[in-house]
Amino acid sequence: MAGVDLVLRSTRVVTPGGTRAATVTVADGKITGVLPHDAAPPSVPVRDLGEDALLPGLVDTHVHVNDPGRSEWEGFASATRAAAAGGVTTLVDMPLNSVPPTTTVEHLERKRAAARRGVYVDVGFWGGAVPDNTDQLRALHRAGVFGFKSFLSPSGVEEFPELSPTELETAARELTGFGGVLIVHAEDPQLLQGAPQRAGRRYADFLASRPRAAENAAIERLLEVAGRLGTRIHILHLSSADALPLIAAAQRAGVRVTAETCPHFLTLTAEEVPDGATEFKCCPPIREAANQDALWEGLADGTLECVVSDHSPCTPELKRPDTGDFATAWGGISSLQLGLPAVWTEARRRGRGLADVARWMSGGPAALAGLDHKGAIEVGRDADFTVLAPEQTFTVDPAELHHRNPITAYAGRTLHGVVRSTWLRGREIAAAGAVHPEPAGRLLERRPGPPTASR
Repeated sequence: MAGVDLVLRSTRVVTPGGTRAATVTVADGKITGVLPHDAAPPSVPVRDLGEDALLPGLVDTHVHVNDPGRSEWEGFASATRAAAAGGVTTLVDMPLNSVPPTTTVEHLERKRAAARRGVYVDVGFWGGAVPDNTDQLRALHRAGVFGFKSFLSPSGVEEFPELSPTELETAARELTGFGGVLIVHAEDPQLLQGAPQRAGRRYADFLASRPRAAENAAIERLLEVAGRLGTRIHILHLSSADALPLIAAAQRAGVRVTAETCPHFLTLTAEEVPDGATEFKCCPPIREAANQDALWEGLADGTLECVVSDHSPCTPELKRPDTGDFATAWGGISSLQLGLPAVWTEARRRGRGLADVARWMSGGPAALAGLDHKGAIEVGRDADFTVLAPEQTFTVDPAELHHRNPITAYAGRTLHGVVRSTWLRGREIAAAGAVHPEPAGRLLERRPGPPTASR
């Protein structure tokens, strides 16, 4: 134990091998031991957490920070403070909704310059694959992005257009050539255009405008491309549980595909969304309770490997609270600070454990991005931790959230699981909802070689 500078002890330490009583030692920001609970400590005082659970710091690979260019929607300082308060120690920023989008190395450097003003957790970046930047993808890969996001239907912002079927194939071939990962918003544009489009306050009308069939058809296309070209593809924010058998069959056949879902799809249902409550709008949409049950089954059987926020905030007026019109409101759920308690609340109700939540919200996303030094409490990994009081409850008050605009679909909900503290490389960065005033985060780059995956 020579050189140890931090010792944490808990009766519930969540490790890849399960949850057990243990003492965790840290030196120079790395985990150096996961020892028996009563192991004799070194000269460093023990921080005894009692029955509070010690989880690996969450890794959220789907966050829209919107900085630079739309920092009034969010920003690196506010987003990473919210992350720290919610137990997230690493996030990977999406390439769109910032201006310019992360579609060239020059644009990536502008993004990094904005982040260098101060981040409270570690931050990495996705690149973007759009119709006119195929010649930029390899350079962005070399510059350290973790992979490339694309849309198959309109993204909602003009500066980040979708890929046509031909352009999708072109991008996939290019990425396959250098081992890049393509992460995709999968909705078929023709099926979206053919769906009924009605303005107004009725959530049922909005739900009908984004049918499951649009997701299913787009995913079928992606699976065909991945199987034929060998491209590593990840399906973003899966909402339609109908697609799970397609994905599972492709995985069994050796197709290099993984998929994620989000806290809002696992905890909120279409039946409970009030008309006019545009804080619940996201694309693809929150669907029915039976669909939610099937998504949980997809997590249980391993078809879905990641649960990430898709934190996509905006200014209050863009949610159209004046009209409650789902057709014109910005689509995005703000949940970066609340993902862990939201998912844990539903997971415990369904008989799942903390080890499951850690695997879905830390280990799986870390594997997706190739962050093999994150995502688990085991020797050699970064000493990133979340201390959670699993049985304690709280009621969500938007005024207590750290993200820039206090809008959330979880307002007024009572959730289980209070984040007591968050630790980044052995340093406590948040406690009792308050974030340490000195930013301690670093900017991350993809490590040499292709990102790993659990499949």
